Amino acid sequence: MANHKTVIVSKGKNGWGGPLELTPTEEKKYVISVTGGGIHPVAREIARLSGAEVVDSFKNPVAKEQTLVAVIDCGGTARCGTYPRLRIPTVNVKVMSPSGPLAKFMTEDIFASGVTVGDIELVDSEAAVAAAQKTEADEAVVKNNEKIKETVAAKAEAVEDNSENNGYGEKKGVMGIIDKIAKGAGTFMNIMYQAGRDTIDTIIKNIIPFMAFVATLIGIINYTGIGEILANVLVPLSNNIGGLIILGVITSLPFLSPLLAPGAVIGAIIGTLVGNEIANGNIDMSIALPALFAINAQVGTDFIPVGLTLGEAKPETISVGAPAILFSRVITGPLAVVIAYFMSFTL
Repeated sequence: MANHKTVIVSKGKNGWGGPLELTPTEEKKYVISVTGGGIHPVAREIARLSGAEVVDSFKNPVAKEQTLVAVIDCGGTARCGTYPRLRIPTVNVKVMSPSGPLAKFMTEDIFASGVTVGDIELVDSEAAVAAAQKTEADEAVVKNNEKIKETVAAKAEAVEDNSENNGYGEKKGVMGIIDKIAKGAGTFMNIMYQAGRDTIDTIIKNIIPFMAFVATLIGIINYTGIGEILANVLVPLSNNIGGLIILGVITSLPFLSPLLAPGAVIGAIIGTLVGNEIANGNIDMSIALPALFAINAQVGTDFIPVGLTLGEAKPETISVGAPAILFSRVITGPLAVVIAYFMSFTL
């Protein structure tokens, strides 16, 4: 504990959330880097100042119970909300505000974005000791609260049992059937209403901004003439099955795919270009389906260790599963292009 110090991680310029106060303990002593390109400088700086240990979560997964903070580089998809959902402090090196299907778990007390090395500050040693003691006290309070909840639940069950003897239990006969129908209808309406709210919220925060991004991208490409320049490079590679297989191999390379996957930017850009060329008649329409698989062989590769962690897989499983899936993409990626090519003959 003597070497452990407290650091304050603040949001970066135009970032969101924080500040986060991080103090390593004997139980939570690892700073994990989930950035797909080795250990990120921000993760390394947090570990250096706090005295924690830093690991590349792609190569050496760590149990969530031992994780002090997760450093990610997500542009707003599922990964940015996975660790906050597990109540693990999360530092995103990219500038963003809460978004994605797990946005509701991203709160200011546990998430900060746009963070750079300059946004990490060391707190004096006395404050570090006090913070560590506060953490231990908080854990004791949580355990005590859990015991209280169990006691209250037990008493509630006893009261419920007694209510049946006092005439306030479950209704029987026709009134019981009507009561069950009413409760079921109310539950169904609440679920559907909440689903509608979540759907509209997802559309407003995720789908519409992405549509605006693609529309802006198309406008820039058409106005600047970049589309024509890149088309001269992509058309020879995208208008035949051989070129698409090569493209699928490139996007699925294990050392490259985790770097191409975050934010789906590469797939969006190449897909927009290929789509424009198909619309202009430069690429045959039958190429659309295999091209879709060729430019998306890297999809989800940055989420592999996160998904396995979310599934509560053991560290040993994660350390074996991540490279296994990455290497399997080199086979399944080009193979999917070939299958899609034969399936597209009727297009």
